[in-house]
Amino acid sequence: MGSYFVTGGTGFLGRRLIGRLLDRPGCEAVYVLVRERSRHRLSELTEQWPNSELVVPVVGDLTADELGVDPATLRIPLDHVVHLGAVYDLTADPKDNENANVLGTANVIAFAKRARARWLHHVSSIAVAGEHHGRFTEQDFDLGQRLPTSYHATKFAAEKLVRDQSEVAYRVYRPAAVVGDSVTGEMDKVDGPYYFFPTFAKLAGLPSRLPLVAPRLGSSNIVPVDYVVDAMEHLMHTDADSGATYHLASPRSQSLTEVYNVFAAAAGGPKVVTTLPFDLSAGLRRSGRALTGTGRQPLRLKATAAVISEIGIPAEVLPVLSTPVEFDTTATRDALAGSGLRCPPLREYAGQLYRYWADNLDVDRARRGQPIRGRTALITGASAGIGRAVAVAVARQGATVLLVARRGEELESVRAEITATGGTAMAYPCDLTDAEAVDAAVKRILAEHGPVDLLVNNAGRSIRRSVAMSTDRIHDYERTMALNYFAPLRLTLALLPSMIEQRFGHVVNVTTQGLQNHTPRFSAYLSSKAALDEFGKVAGRDLLAEGITFSSVRLPLVRTAMSAPSAKVYRRVRSLSAEQAADLVVRALRTRREVLNLPAGTAAELADRLAPRTMRTLTHLAAYQAMPETAPDTRSKQRRTHPVVAVAAALTRLVWRPR
Repeated sequence: MGSYFVTGGTGFLGRRLIGRLLDRPGCEAVYVLVRERSRHRLSELTEQWPNSELVVPVVGDLTADELGVDPATLRIPLDHVVHLGAVYDLTADPKDNENANVLGTANVIAFAKRARARWLHHVSSIAVAGEHHGRFTEQDFDLGQRLPTSYHATKFAAEKLVRDQSEVAYRVYRPAAVVGDSVTGEMDKVDGPYYFFPTFAKLAGLPSRLPLVAPRLGSSNIVPVDYVVDAMEHLMHTDADSGATYHLASPRSQSLTEVYNVFAAAAGGPKVVTTLPFDLSAGLRRSGRALTGTGRQPLRLKATAAVISEIGIPAEVLPVLSTPVEFDTTATRDALAGSGLRCPPLREYAGQLYRYWADNLDVDRARRGQPIRGRTALITGASAGIGRAVAVAVARQGATVLLVARRGEELESVRAEITATGGTAMAYPCDLTDAEAVDAAVKRILAEHGPVDLLVNNAGRSIRRSVAMSTDRIHDYERTMALNYFAPLRLTLALLPSMIEQRFGHVVNVTTQGLQNHTPRFSAYLSSKAALDEFGKVAGRDLLAEGITFSSVRLPLVRTAMSAPSAKVYRRVRSLSAEQAADLVVRALRTRREVLNLPAGTAAELADRLAPRTMRTLTHLAAYQAMPETAPDTRSKQRRTHPVVAVAAALTRLVWRPR
């Protein structure tokens, strides 16, 4: 029979150990110390544990005298008090370390005495060895070692309290640097060696056969969480004297070169093939201590801090990046003999750790996936034309498509077309010029789908009317700006916070080739598209480090309902179908190019730069004077001039200038 009182039960080690204890034959009860504000978290965990009816929440706090718990309220006398509660974060404030690790341990000792527990199991750390040089056995404790951080110092002080003050028989467990599960890779946070995983991911972009050379960086000791928990559960219930101490560590330290190579192999990056004959480990530890100090720092250290901060590694990690200690695990292995438990070498489970991190903990994981497959893509103007064609194309490539347009019936038709072929699509009717409607649609979309990965700002309107005929039509410019610029701007800004949070997003702004050849009679349309084009360029530069990119797809004339009024005028101009235009948008989604131009547009832009006066004249003659007006003439009745006559008259005015 057995009853347990556990602190730190909702932590990474605690929740796993409680699951093991509940599954033991003869377990009578597991009391779990929990703060009032964390009871909901314990309730969630309890549902996952076996024999959950044996779990008894006990409200209290490590920093309260005797934990703020009266042992008389516990219905079953305690056999084991298991003290896991502590601050394990190397970046934590020293005061937090002192309160949780030292004061908390003192209160646990007092509680165990008052509860008349049979055993106190104290989870310490190999950090108590500090910077001791050489072999450190389970029997060693105070050898005059340097304790480089507040974490080291408080874990040492906590174990000393247990050794000096506990009147209850006790055992001490010293885990090494605990990483994820050796089978599943599961880990709950980025800590320790995980700070370097983003660097491994970036190096994976280099050829895997590229030979690397590195200096010696010292050694570390890494151990999987499942080994620590299994070993603890076994050792807690074996015969041993009070004071027995166990190193839950790898029997052989791993050099940092070895650690790098096993994770580089998991990431698909190049390996270190040669180690240079000089050791930087001591220098890195000194730099780390200096960086985390409070005094003035020389420029060299400030530069070092900036570099490691950019990589994403806290300066507090440097003093413990390597250790000069070789931890002896002989006594622990002897105590585990016959149990079948062994600490697996890192190379056997590094792949599981890296894959779990990449899938669950990597803040950049969203941007590492496929360009389109598996993404959530929002397409505006999706009820017809280019938008409909883009929606069908990205759905065919495996994206979840969110269809947005004013016309609900047409949207539903597109949705049905996509789902009929096995795709996934949802319709969200919305007037993009209505701010409240956009806010409501975005709120609903984020609630139902989470962050949008891909946004195609396609909805728009075109007006073909000369400036001379627009002097009393300011509303033409206001209408085009409302839909072509302010609407996509409003939608983009609303979706950006969730994109930034997931550190990935790609926005495609469908603009026009007219921005390159400055097509006459489209001043309202091109002005609005120019604003959208420039916003995307600036936003792409602002947000690049956040993982957000922008593309502008400058389309030529496309045969859609929007261009139909000008169809007769431009019947001899090469145009694209909606499907061909969609292919260009999909190319931008796939390649994430900043600007996607066609050769004709690039040629027009180049010609305009090389011969601006000539191009201005030719454009005026060929695209303005030779092309008839299509908008109704609301001015006083004027006789239309034949295009040939108009060109000749304009050419005469351009050439002949009276003095």
